[in-house]
Amino acid sequence: MKQTAPKIGFISLGCPKALVDSELILTELKTNGYEIVPTYQDADMVVVNTCGFIDAAKKESLDTIGEALNNNGKVIVTGCMGATESDITDVHPSVLDVSGPHAYEHVLGAVKQHLPYEKEYNPHIDLVPPQGIKLTPRHYAYLKISEGCNHRCSFCIIPSMRGDLVSRPANEVVAEAQGLVASGVKELLVISQDTSAYGVDTKYRTTFHNGQPVKTKMLDLCEALSQVGDDQSPWVRLHYVYPYPHVDNIIPMMSEGKILPYLDIPFQHGAPKILKAMKRPGSINNTLSRIKKWRETCSDLTIRSTFIVGFPGETDDDFKQLLDFIDQAQLDRVGAFTYSPVEGAPANNLANPVADEVKEERLAEFMALQAEISTAKLARKVGSTIDVIIDEVDNDGAIGRSKADAPEIDGLVYLNEETNHSVGDIVQVKVHASDEHDLWANKA
Repeated sequence: MKQTAPKIGFISLGCPKALVDSELILTELKTNGYEIVPTYQDADMVVVNTCGFIDAAKKESLDTIGEALNNNGKVIVTGCMGATESDITDVHPSVLDVSGPHAYEHVLGAVKQHLPYEKEYNPHIDLVPPQGIKLTPRHYAYLKISEGCNHRCSFCIIPSMRGDLVSRPANEVVAEAQGLVASGVKELLVISQDTSAYGVDTKYRTTFHNGQPVKTKMLDLCEALSQVGDDQSPWVRLHYVYPYPHVDNIIPMMSEGKILPYLDIPFQHGAPKILKAMKRPGSINNTLSRIKKWRETCSDLTIRSTFIVGFPGETDDDFKQLLDFIDQAQLDRVGAFTYSPVEGAPANNLANPVADEVKEERLAEFMALQAEISTAKLARKVGSTIDVIIDEVDNDGAIGRSKADAPEIDGLVYLNEETNHSVGDIVQVKVHASDEHDLWANKA
């Protein structure tokens, strides 16, 4: 009697890098014949890919594991929080297995151990798409170019969970991008812990793709990705860019339209003293000067950043310097959060922690200033014609994103009453209204 394929429920928590890990695990499971289902009740086992970056993420991970145990009973845990097994087993001792991040083969082995299955091979039906299993919509995909990080920022424990920088060979990355574009992907979101450091660990080794040399280096990879695709190159968006000097060399490529004029750089703060305590680059004047030059080279450049408010030792004057930096930098997209102690982070031992109520007051003041900046910058786009990639179409119209907007973290462009678009279309629109975050437009 033929054995029915076991059913696996899968929950992915955390950042886009964890999402890529989830896609790879799902591809392994699907390739080995397991069926993926969306509910606890239908699943024979549940896999939870956890996040362990800050306390709130750890709590969400532990709560999710508990929910899976209560509703299913057979749970395997992987991901960043699993890097320290006791963090999981001390709270949920009945989980079947625990592993750390990017442990694809380990997860597959654990599933096979607790839910054995050997499928009968059929070359006509046992096919996984060449690009693997994706958790994002068909028209965009995250392209992970490396694992780990060589920095030791005092507030971060990612290197202890994911290790030092390990760059993927450039030809492997370009081949994956080519497969994704061939499958219908219109936008590639390049991610890593530190995109700017790509290839440092390999001494920028030269690889070959389709007989052409491609260095394992940020600039060369961007050039190669800009040439993927036959009729129309995909949008290429850079995330997690550390502000090394060579980032300056990427800006002309943005001006030439080879990659999107979008930089995601986590500046983290605007006071040199706090940046030094964070172990981040601390020359604010140099940073502001570079931002000015970037915009002179590429006038439509969008700069996105994240900041920490209420870092230990942050005085009123330090916070004022942060506000001054935001005011002078005029960043397009900004996210911020209050400092949260992360177990194992050196910053926990710094003197003069900021009171929670002060953190919240400063965060509110910070976001109010950024809201003014964002509102003014978006208002200047009214009357302009821009390209928009369509993410959603319903009876009320279409919703998309401009080149200035990454999925799920930035703004949206609303095309009210325009129902004749398809998801993944890239259309020209004329902007007629704006607010603090979003734009409204109609097809040009």
